Amino acid sequence: MKSNDSARRSTDLALVAGFAALVAVCAVLPSINLTGPVPITLQTFGVLLCGAVLGARRGFLAVLLYLVVGAAGLPVFAGGAAGLSEFTKPSMGYLIGFPLGAALCGLVVERLPRRTIQSSVPAILLAGLAGTLLNHVLGMAGLVLRIDGLSWSGAFNIDKVFWIGDVLKAVAMALVATAVHRAFPDLLDRRAPVEARESSLTA
Repeated sequence: MKSNDSARRSTDLALVAGFAALVAVCAVLPSINLTGPVPITLQTFGVLLCGAVLGARRGFLAVLLYLVVGAAGLPVFAGGAAGLSEFTKPSMGYLIGFPLGAALCGLVVERLPRRTIQSSVPAILLAGLAGTLLNHVLGMAGLVLRIDGLSWSGAFNIDKVFWIGDVLKAVAMALVATAVHRAFPDLLDRRAPVEARESSLTA
């Protein structure tokens, strides 16, 4: 039993580290800078994939590890930025919202039946959109806090330019996550009541 627990912890650590690295790669790929203080990157794709593939707990930890590494000074934020100063910029709300968005996406996915996770792209997409919405709300809150005189209406005008791209990234995430779960059906960290009921029925 102890060896199984140890093996599971080692697997969890490897997955958390691997997906944190994936988010970093998505962040440092060339970004698109439109008018406004926040660049468009593939970060949200990586963030949502963490939650959809790893589940709420490990997805949250993977994205949190990414933020910790960036805050410690490694250039893994958008545009190769790094350091604690990134959490004082107008984009701070989006950074803070990343692990929470991953957790929410993972929480929704965990509660889906196994067959749905492996076959229903729309179901995974809805989970991704839930995480995206949370991230955007926190992102707008950061804009309001860090830009003097900016109203919520003004923050929405800045934020809305990201929605089409983020929806497309959520679609891509859903396609990839569904394929991953078909290939690795036991990868998701499922601790939801649905899974408990399935286990009791087969016991």
